[in-house]
Amino acid sequence: MEQNVFSMPRIGEEAPEFKAVTTQGEINFPSDYSGSWVILFSHPADFTPVCTSEFMTFASMEKQFNAANW
Repeated sequence: MEQNVFSMPRIGEEAPEFKAVTTQGEINFPSDYSGSWVILFSHPADFTPVCTSEFMTFASMEKQFNAANW
């Protein structure tokens, strides 16, 4: 019986292909983002105040990323 072994990618390694349901619909990574910049966030299972503030700060910069054509 073949067993799949999964490990988390490390910084600098290629991210694995995956599908996910998000607050903005289903995504297929990386095919949905071909030719685009993508930033993947990782966080602990519980949302600590630091994680929440990082997500919100990043989201508040959307116009700046759009202006830079990211």
